[in-house]
Amino acid sequence: QLHLVESGGGSVQAGGSLNLSCEYSGNTYQSYSMGWFRDPVGKERERWFLGGPEKARVGVAGIDDDGRTSYADSVKGRFTISKDTARNTLYLQMNNLNPDDAAMYYCAAGNGLFTADRILSAGYYDMDYWGEGTRVAISS
Repeated sequence: QLHLVESGGGSVQAGGSLNLSCEYSGNTYQSYSMGWFRDPVGKERERWFLGGPEKARVGVAGIDDDGRTSYADSVKGRFTISKDTARNTLYLQMNNLNPDDAAMYYCAAGNGLFTADRILSAGYYDMDYWGEGTRVAISS
């Protein structure tokens, strides 16, 4: 079992920065690939069409057990994912934020054999553990 807790969300102006954290605890000795996902705000109708709110989560950044990373095209060059294994914490540094980045952000952990690219395309049921999320709001 792995328990994930996100923090660091908030409201910032367009062009600003935020650094999200995800502290994980429990069976930390097992290898995991991890990632950040987001559920854009204002997409309630789309969520239910997809079959439930969790289905609307989209991969933003992934990091495999060897530290290799991958990013969605929409955030490349602006977001950086990193992991501090000594602190059992996953980070997402987000710079130059724009209104399209407003969302609930979730961290997740999955199969340690997943590549970072595989994490980006993972669906809700592909990942083994999820946090409760942290909200990011952007004002223009």
